[in-house]
Formats: sequence, structure tokens, C-alpha cells
Amino acid sequence: MDKAQILVASNRGPVSFSINEDGSLDYRRGGGGLVSGLSSVAATSDTLWVCAALSEADRKAAAAAPGARLDLAGFDLGGMRVRMLDIPADTFTDAYTRVANSTLWFVHHMLYDTPNKPRFDAAFRREWEGYRDYNSAFAEALLTGSADNARVAVQDYHLALVPRMLRGRRPDLRITHFSHTPWAPPEYFRMLPAEIGRELLEGMLGADHLGFLSRRWADAFLRCCETFLRVEVDWSKRTVEFGGRLIEVAVHALGADAAGLRERAAQADVEERRAALRERVGDRRLIVRVDRTELSKNIVRGLEGYRELLRDHPEWHGRVTHLAFAYPSRGDVPEYREYTESVRRVAKEINQEFGTADWTPLILEVNDDFPRSLAAYRMADVLLVNPIRDGMNLVAKEGPVLSDNGCALVLSTEAGAADELGRDALLVNPYDVSETARVLHRALEMDDDERRARCERLVESATALSPTRWFEEQLRSLR
Repeated sequence: MDKAQILVASNRGPVSFSINEDGSLDYRRGGGGLVSGLSSVAATSDTLWVCAALSEADRKAAAAAPGARLDLAGFDLGGMRVRMLDIPADTFTDAYTRVANSTLWFVHHMLYDTPNKPRFDAAFRREWEGYRDYNSAFAEALLTGSADNARVAVQDYHLALVPRMLRGRRPDLRITHFSHTPWAPPEYFRMLPAEIGRELLEGMLGADHLGFLSRRWADAFLRCCETFLRVEVDWSKRTVEFGGRLIEVAVHALGADAAGLRERAAQADVEERRAALRERVGDRRLIVRVDRTELSKNIVRGLEGYRELLRDHPEWHGRVTHLAFAYPSRGDVPEYREYTESVRRVAKEINQEFGTADWTPLILEVNDDFPRSLAAYRMADVLLVNPIRDGMNLVAKEGPVLSDNGCALVLSTEAGAADELGRDALLVNPYDVSETARVLHRALEMDDDERRARCERLVESATALSPTRWFEEQLRSLR
């Protein structure tokens, strides 16, 4: 096979399936930086993407495809070869829901209510075995038919053990692992059982190159290596010496796909949503947020900041509307279901306190509607992005790119995107509701010329590393 072979591994693949009423399969291509980046490389390389089946429809598609290879089953995947793994249900639940989403995500985003959670007992160690088995299934799929010296791009915290599994059996492979989340500092990472923390770090150090979205997250990883593995870290070269090898640790700050976004935002369904929203809100100023109902996104404190704005500045009554669009997230995790109900409750309270017969101060919609989100980006006067902790946050980059008239960006200091956008955004402490209210007021009052000038600079920073360049940069590091 071609020595330029590229293998990609991620939990979520580039395509998802649904089952029609007649039982036939329908599918749609995914979005996001990884899909955009790999699509551009796939046309000129021998590529294979290994992913997991995430739904009953995905499993049906994988079962019907020769060797679970979707590209051999007649699906148009833009030149990509895709193997979709049907992981046993118990293994998937342990690995994805209980370890990745309910443990590793909570650790890296520092979300635990520590008087009550976590608790690492015998049951958790059995779940960890499921996480290990899940990683092993991916490693086996990557090894099957892989060419000599293939380059392997492993994605995210779901697959932290894969690099070392590959390294032990195929030292010729060139491996990169990219973390799309923050990385916990040693003071928080040490919450994990000692042997499991070491296994995670050693798993990732099977790679030749490790990528992070922010220098803060890369530094935290290096500190964990020093603290828990007692390995040598060269801070000037940003390398770790482990197992007789030097592993590079670098920052690749994924940018927005400006061309793709603008093309999509110009389509008829987006214009329909924009017209419908404008009819609902009239000529009022718009504060927009678009998030998953994810604990780290800090939606409740953002809503409370808006409530305090309306209490402190009655001059905005009737003149501003907050559009809060939230995509349902992780309904299988109890904390997420409770959080979504808190979002709905606070939203209802705001409308009850301030709403009038002809003014709804807050429009909250908790459903998945991508064209609506794009329409809201175009219309926003102010974009609110206030996560507790975020690997980067693409909304902070996509919103300014699509803004019709220039938007002011109110951005959390704890988003990785603050590294690049902080100079032209209005930064807030995500825990400080009163500061958020003050900064929203400042953003609403901002002079049009200043707002547009800031937005132009935000767009320049937000698009500096396109998804294609982001992916190619990591592959180049493996040569």
C-alpha cells in the first residue's frame, strides 16, 4: 500500500445514519473541523477513518457494509474510506458514557461537586476495563491492513490509550494524538486513581506528537507528566522523554472554516430562519448564545447575567432580546438532565419577571437546528460565550465570521479561544454574574465603528488556522 497512508481514529465519524419509515437507511455528512480538514486531505491521500457506531441506525449500516467499510456499501463519503465499529453495547456504555463523559470530561473541565463525586470503587475499575477494551478495538481496526510507516491521527480523550497500544505492536507507525478538550492541572488530575492517571498519560505518550488547542492545556499536560511519571520535560523545546523516545507537545489552535460557513449560511433555509427570527424580535438589539446544554458551557450563569443587566438597566427593557439556542447534550448522564431543567427554569423566571404583552426578553429553544444557529450568528449584535472551561469554543470563532453587521464578542477568560481572541473580545470571569451583566451592557452600548473594527480583527484571528491547515500541520509533524 501507499506509504502516504493516513489513518484517523475518533469516536464520532464523518457520517451519521437514520432509519426511514420504510426501514431504509438515510445518512448525512458531519460538520466540524476534523471532517473539513480530512476531507481536503482525502482526495490526495490513501486515507482510512475508523469511528464507532453511535446509534441503532449506525449499527445497521455497519453490519450491512463489507467489513464495516461504509465506502464499500455505496455511500458517498467524499473520497474517504470509513470503517464504522459496532462496539458491544456494554463496552460502549462503560467506555463512552461512564468513563469518557462521566469521568474524564468532568476531570478535564474541573466540574465535580467534590463533596459528593467522584467515587472510584470496584465498579469504576470494571468500567475502566471497558474503556481499555474500547481503545483496544480501535487499535486493532487501525492495525488491520495498515501500511508500513503509515501516519495515524488519534482524536481526543475517548482514545487516550490507543497510541501506546499501537506503539507496542507497530513501532514503524508515526502517531499523533490531538486533545479537543482542556487538560486538567496536576492538582485536579490527581483525583483519578494513581494507576489510571498513569495509564492515561503513558497511553498518550505512545504518540510521537501530542496536540492541544491552547498553550494552557499543553502546559497542564506537561506538568502532569513531570508530577506523576517523574519524566524529563524540556520546557524550551516542549518535549517529553519517555521510553527512550522524545515526544513533541504542541499547540494547534483550530480555526473556523470561513468559506464553508459562509456558503452554508447563504442557503435558503438559513435565510428563512433569519426572516422568521427578525419578525419575532422586530428591530431590537440581539444578544445571542449558541451552545450544547453542557455543564461546562455555563448557560445558567449567562442567563443570570442577562437578568442582572435588565434589573440594573431598565432602559434596555423592550429594546433588547436574548436568543439562547441550546442543543440537547448527553441526556444519558443525570447531571446533564438536571442542568437542562435549570436552564429552562431560569429562562422562565426571566420572562415572568420582565416580559410584557409585546416584549419577550428571552427566547430559549432547546433543540438541534443548525440553520437557525447560523441565522442567529448573522443577526447578533452581541455574542455571549462564557464557558467555565472550554478546550477552545468554535462558536466564539464562527459567530464573528458570519456576522452581517459586526458583533461584539463577550468571551470567558477560561475558553481556549481567549488566547487568540482576547485582545478584541470583551473578556469576563465566567463565575462573576455581575461582571457579565456589566460587560453585556458595555457591548450593547459599543459604538458601531468600534464594534465592526473589533469584529474584523476577530475574524482575522478566528480564521488564521483553517481546518485544512490545522490537520495538515499535525500530519507534517510526523514526517
